[in-house]
Amino acid sequence: MIGVFKQKNPANILLLLVFGTLIKLPMFLHPHVPVSRAADGELFDAILGSLESTGRSYPLMYSFLAFGLLYLQAIVLTNFINNQRMMNRPNYLPGMAYMLVTSLLPEWNYFSAPLLINSILLLILSGLFRIYNQPNAKGTIFNIGLALGIAGFLFVSSLTFVIWILLALAVMRPFRLNEWVLCILGITTPFYFYAIYIFIKGKWSWQAFLPHLSIGVPSLEQTAWLAASVFLLMVPFLAGGYYVQDNLRRMLINVRKGWSLLLLYLLTALLLPFVNTNDTFENWVMAMVPMAAFHACTYLYSTWRWFSLLLFWMTTAFVIAYQYFGPGWQVPL
Repeated sequence: MIGVFKQKNPANILLLLVFGTLIKLPMFLHPHVPVSRAADGELFDAILGSLESTGRSYPLMYSFLAFGLLYLQAIVLTNFINNQRMMNRPNYLPGMAYMLVTSLLPEWNYFSAPLLINSILLLILSGLFRIYNQPNAKGTIFNIGLALGIAGFLFVSSLTFVIWILLALAVMRPFRLNEWVLCILGITTPFYFYAIYIFIKGKWSWQAFLPHLSIGVPSLEQTAWLAASVFLLMVPFLAGGYYVQDNLRRMLINVRKGWSLLLLYLLTALLLPFVNTNDTFENWVMAMVPMAAFHACTYLYSTWRWFSLLLFWMTTAFVIAYQYFGPGWQVPL
């Protein structure tokens, strides 16, 4: 399987669809009906409201929506890494890794606001990469901020990614105050129009306007299944980080900066569960995009063929065992 996805073959787009369907089959057998959470934004609540009547009679719709998002994100991630030459040859390993790592926990296969945010973050990542050495990047920088501002109306905690965007601007471009101000202006633009809307509706209040952010420690149930999932996430990630570092000297400067962006992306995403804390793992799915990129490096660069094969089949076997014998997948929440 790894050898097949190592090739840049157009047929791998279809193969990735088949692989994703098989590895995520229980999400179709036991569809999960999403409910609004306190951290969800106004826009996501409106989306759930519009889908509620159809979803009540056809809950499988939510599984198809979630799978469609995951598959699209896997393709976009693969195209981004290939187009920007982040690895030494084009391949479909990032998409394979993304479909695999998001199967480690059932919550990462729910139709949710964090899953929608992943699509926006991939667009932001592409925009941040383009501004390197771009003479006039003001339009792109504003659009990056605007995308994050819109994301805040889907999932309030996603505004934490302003840290990532500002750090990315510092990495990709020399400091220019007007560009930073323009980025912040883009982030606040959706809130400006939202303020006008609630004022015209006669519902104005600072409590309704300002996003609510709080810091806390999530209370998560510790299980052997969770420990195994973390192990299968971290070992390929650490190995991938080593291989990226080992190949840095042979990379172009913009590619080095690109891997720095992915690492900053990951570190910021790991902070998300501590903002507007809840007791589920749904928020952690936002860390899976950069995680999958590093996993792909393990599968591509490993000089020990048995090591990458062992990791892949161990992960696949664990996913299947968890889906059919572990808690969570069989019981729609």
